Amino acid sequence: MKTTKLTLALAGLMLASAVVVSSCKKSSTTEPAKDSDTSAASDHTMAENTASDIENMAAESSEQGSLSSYRLGSGQESVSAISCAAMTYDTTNRKITATFSNTSPCLDGRTRSGSLTFDYNASAAGANHYRNPGFTCTVTSQNYVVDGNAVTINKTIANTTSPTFNPATTNMTWSITATVNVVKASGGTVSWTCNRVKTLLNTSDANVYQGQSTHIKWNLAKVGLTGSATGTTAAGNSFTSNIVSQLVRDLTCAPDANRPGRHPFIQGEIDFTPSTKATRHIDYGSGTCDLNATVTINGVSYPITLP
Repeated sequence: MKTTKLTLALAGLMLASAVVVSSCKKSSTTEPAKDSDTSAASDHTMAENTASDIENMAAESSEQGSLSSYRLGSGQESVSAISCAAMTYDTTNRKITATFSNTSPCLDGRTRSGSLTFDYNASAAGANHYRNPGFTCTVTSQNYVVDGNAVTINKTIANTTSPTFNPATTNMTWSITATVNVVKASGGTVSWTCNRVKTLLNTSDANVYQGQSTHIKWNLAKVGLTGSATGTTAAGNSFTSNIVSQLVRDLTCAPDANRPGRHPFIQGEIDFTPSTKATRHIDYGSGTCDLNATVTINGVSYPITLP
């Protein structure tokens, strides 16, 4: 699913009032406040980004044995030496466990604790890596906490690319289903369920994908997401979300110099509808590497800066 705990705070509440004056008396009426509440959208984007981060971890850990985007934020480039997760590989049972220390922020600026297990035992024979057609991975969490928010996740990722695909003409794809519950540090629980299709948009780039014998160069990848989601906000209100124009994340784009591991969505559109309220149309832009987005409610557009 711009990524990694987005807060869609808009400009503020706007109130219009009208005063009606007649020849015999004066009365005043107040129009309803404009609908600019984005708390539900904020809950949705937090769950979206949390799930997306974990999916990216599954990709990196199964491809190259490290979490390059999630290593400690010290500015160093040695992935294996400073990864913010201790990695354990059980090749017999085809499982990978990432255990986070909660002592230092990762390169994306987030602090994590607890662990994630990536179980790929259900994969086809020989499909041991994220890039392999037939690879299937289930992700579960154990006391996993991100920036003080307790996260429970159950996620399944399956490589749906044809074993005979031609990378020059066909992009690699994965199907993703996930159920996420986030107990917010500020109070309330966000529940979120999604169905997604992930596409490696630059599979044809030989600098990114060099065949089944070599891991995908995720630091150069451009990824697209499509699909829908449903859930419940921290306030207990239901919502639906549909990607109406493919979301795009360019992993060479890191607009915040202080968080070089955070790669926001830079393109695509979502229609987000909280219960009893109008649809919020979220537009991430047309591909420029920045933190700008726009939310439109009832025809009124609000420019926002994503954190």
